[in-house]
Amino acid sequence: MTSDVTLTGTAQSAASTQTQSIKLAEDFSQFLTLLTTQLQNQDPLNPMDSTEFTNQLVQFSQVEQAINTNQKLDDLLSLQLGSISSVALGYVGMDVTYTSAEMNWDGAKPVDIFYNMESDASVAKINIYDEEGELVRSMEAPRTSGYHEVQWDGKDNSGQALPVGTYTVKVDAADLDGKPMEKITTAVSGNVRGIESQNGVIFLLVGERAVALGNVIQAKTAPETTTPVPDTGTDTGDTETPDEEDTA
Repeated sequence: MTSDVTLTGTAQSAASTQTQSIKLAEDFSQFLTLLTTQLQNQDPLNPMDSTEFTNQLVQFSQVEQAINTNQKLDDLLSLQLGSISSVALGYVGMDVTYTSAEMNWDGAKPVDIFYNMESDASVAKINIYDEEGELVRSMEAPRTSGYHEVQWDGKDNSGQALPVGTYTVKVDAADLDGKPMEKITTAVSGNVRGIESQNGVIFLLVGERAVALGNVIQAKTAPETTTPVPDTGTDTGDTETPDEEDTA
């Protein structure tokens, strides 16, 4: 299994800082050339005021310090991103549970759906929608308050297997007075196939979804799949050969 690590945001920031540093060096070189030329050609009886040159030198120094600060921040960001990337790589190949309403169906492994209700409900259903927003599966859900786990087998209401892709889950429930219950947080499970960076933030790739590390609430090693050995009906054990005296 391979992982995909993209450091576009950090690389662009470092490249921008480097470009600014090179441009400043060129401008400063031109400024010194101009200053030297003017000093060589000034009227000794009416020398130029040095205040303006002094101010320009101070401005160059301030810009240089700002660029140096940016370079140090870029270095720190690169180190931090590298450290987080190392941690994120440890999730590759693992099954994770993360806070989200979007889940990946890989066509084989059932998806675990988790939700929490603050109080008992009179009715509760788990509704699953495809990428077009069409309702494809509706399941009865536990109505008691607290933390619940339900498994979706990737099938629609007719029992037909749905195609691989991203689906959205929503828990619709009403309290004992029949009023719709709000703020029902959901979490789903999936297998991590790689990582990537977006604008300096590391994400885990679960199917086609990018999951922020901060949304992961549980991780565990994916169970190994073993291929059963077919039974040929042949006894491979040792067989006892009768003694010649017994057969005499």
